[in-house]
Amino acid sequence: MSVKIAAVNSAPTVGVGVGVVVREYDEEEDKVGVEEMERRCEIGEGGKPSLVADLLGDPICRVRHFPSHIMLVAEYGNGREIVGVIRGCIKTVTRGNSLYVKLAYILGLRVAPSHRRLGIGKKLVQKLEEWCKKNGAEYVYMATDCTNEASINLFTRKCEYTKFRTPTMLVQPVHAHYKSLGSGIAIVQLNPKLAETLYRRAFANSEFFPKDIDKILSNKLNLGTFMALPKKFLPKWDPKTGILPPSFAIMSVWSTKQLFRLQVKGVSMLTYACCMASRVLDAWMPWMMLPSFPDVFRKFWVYFLYGLHMEGKNGPRLMKSLCAFAHNMGRDDDGCGAVVAEVGQRDPVREVIPHWRKLSMSEDLWCIKKLNYGSDEKCGLSDWLNSRPSSPLIFVDPRDI
Repeated sequence: MSVKIAAVNSAPTVGVGVGVVVREYDEEEDKVGVEEMERRCEIGEGGKPSLVADLLGDPICRVRHFPSHIMLVAEYGNGREIVGVIRGCIKTVTRGNSLYVKLAYILGLRVAPSHRRLGIGKKLVQKLEEWCKKNGAEYVYMATDCTNEASINLFTRKCEYTKFRTPTMLVQPVHAHYKSLGSGIAIVQLNPKLAETLYRRAFANSEFFPKDIDKILSNKLNLGTFMALPKKFLPKWDPKTGILPPSFAIMSVWSTKQLFRLQVKGVSMLTYACCMASRVLDAWMPWMMLPSFPDVFRKFWVYFLYGLHMEGKNGPRLMKSLCAFAHNMGRDDDGCGAVVAEVGQRDPVREVIPHWRKLSMSEDLWCIKKLNYGSDEKCGLSDWLNSRPSSPLIFVDPRDI
């Protein structure tokens, strides 16, 4: 899932920033240039397998669903060649203990391979930070693969970001067979209003819970919020009372189908043949429940599971059932290649979410920076960067992926 901050390798040299102009993206003027530049930034150069993202002709799609967002481009030379892009948005989220903060998020930073080591990445980040400050953001953060040394060095060494949180990315391929939901378990879809009420209660003390959760739940990309509970509790449970069952699990499903498509390129013919053979065998003999590999060699999308929460002694079993339910939804949606979830390292649900270890990341690094000094002190609050988490829960906004 390398669709966050790519390697930019922006160590400055002589002539940093010379001939570089950073400005706001213009869809009519810049669309073709941005798409061409990002094609040159595909990961996995030198014949190595790569995961490539197709933004479906909408370079700004990854921030379009935030109420406040921007995309900047970097031009170089007299020919005004686009050599870099960066995207950003601002949202209001919890920082723990039901306290809200205005937070900016940086994503989609790219610098053309031919123009790296010129400080362009740093200049894009600085210009985006200026926009964030003007729009009242108190903090700004970014997310990247913990092995992406180039981006980590850019943000922590050149731009003074601090390593902050390390959630876990869990990836489960969508197999050719259906998964069993388990016996005695009922799964019901919750209406957005009830889902919002439950989430505000469950994640009140968490970090990064968005204040506009209602907008997320009513977004067209959200496929629904689902609750699993023992069937014996179903006749006795009335959602209108606000009283929850003794044991339950909830989660929401977000589809990237209309946002972007992913595709694996550069694998050997032998690897391709083995993966496709496992798929054929699984389709022919579904009762064997073979761990088949999805057809990721054609363009596919993912289901992102968010808002995962469980309570009661049966919570873990119910959460596994919900994950199987989401897998089966993807199985019925031809072209869905995987279900993905991202949770805090100490979140109890981390241990029960099915995933393939080789496809998952044990640590997804989030780095953060304070933009408006003095804002916390005026409210009598400690600096978020130096305060201990009030909860093991981290709410991962599906719009961030």
